[in-house]
Amino acid sequence: MLSLPQRVTHALANSCLAALSAQLPQAPQRVALDAQHLQEFDSSVLAVVLELRRMCLGLNKELVLTDAPERLLALARLYGVHALLVPTAPANAA
Repeated sequence: MLSLPQRVTHALANSCLAALSAQLPQAPQRVALDAQHLQEFDSSVLAVVLELRRMCLGLNKELVLTDAPERLLALARLYGVHALLVPTAPANAA
């Protein structure tokens, strides 16, 4: 499992992405990205998560964001990327 740090701001985004992306080749097929420790962040965190998602797709892996704080989910909705980070389950056919 990969974990976002407590702080992901514009100044820290590149180093955060580098540290997390270095772990992707050894990660399982379904990569869990734990966001429970995330406390201080700006929109740069979305860029980090979306780039990690893109890298996972390139490795035929799936990125799953877990324990995301509500503020992060609200920011993702504001930027229109919520569905990419938290995909909805398909509806069951009746």
